[in-house]
Amino acid sequence: MTRSLVGSENIVSLTPPEPGMTPLRKAAEAAEEASGLRAEIIRGVLMMSPTRRGRHAGIVKALYDQVRPELADHLAPYQVASVSMPGDKDDYATPDLLVCDAGFGESDAWLADPGDVELVCEVVSKSNSSKGTRDMVSWYADAGVPTYLIVDPRDGTWTLYTVPREGAYQGVLHGLYGEDIELAALGLKITTGGFTRYSWYATRIRIYGSAPPPLVRGRRGVGRQGLRGARGCGCRAGPCPGGGCGR
Repeated sequence: MTRSLVGSENIVSLTPPEPGMTPLRKAAEAAEEASGLRAEIIRGVLMMSPTRRGRHAGIVKALYDQVRPELADHLAPYQVASVSMPGDKDDYATPDLLVCDAGFGESDAWLADPGDVELVCEVVSKSNSSKGTRDMVSWYADAGVPTYLIVDPRDGTWTLYTVPREGAYQGVLHGLYGEDIELAALGLKITTGGFTRYSWYATRIRIYGSAPPPLVRGRRGVGRQGLRGARGCGCRAGPCPGGGCGR
């Protein structure tokens, strides 16, 4: 779960700040050093994210391993590198994986120029909220990142956003694990059949006595068999362990 950090002005960094860094960015750097967590500044709010769990990290590695050998020579993938928001002295995001100009890896810059970024990939954490995901989609569209891929191990789905325009992506494609992701702009394809899922199915069985209906592709897109609610999770009471129906 990503959390806002309160009282960040009292954190002191042991590393000399980059020239021209704003007080909020200095606080973000100091917070990373003090906590070991990942820091981002989204819409002027300092957010902290926990260290990846094994399954999360495994999917990021699988994405990296598939993307790296297929890229053109002038591009390279980077894990947990940050990208800035154009025209904003504070905002920056730190995705799980980004593809940008290979020159970034030979520079002393700590923020990639969004104009050099071709792809950003995020793997959804167990505790991610729907609002948090929507906020990041909007943020990357505002930054002009051409392609944004979200992989969700909670229910074995992925979503590909393309063509950012006026703060929104014009192209949105939903898919299931096992279906390939075509990244036409980069001339490569990602296979998803080997991606793992979080073990919330076991939680569902323990709480409700049964697993949720499987995700299927139908005439209206991706959903669950026996549709009930926005995504047809079919849960009867309490919060849905998988977040499938938004309850």
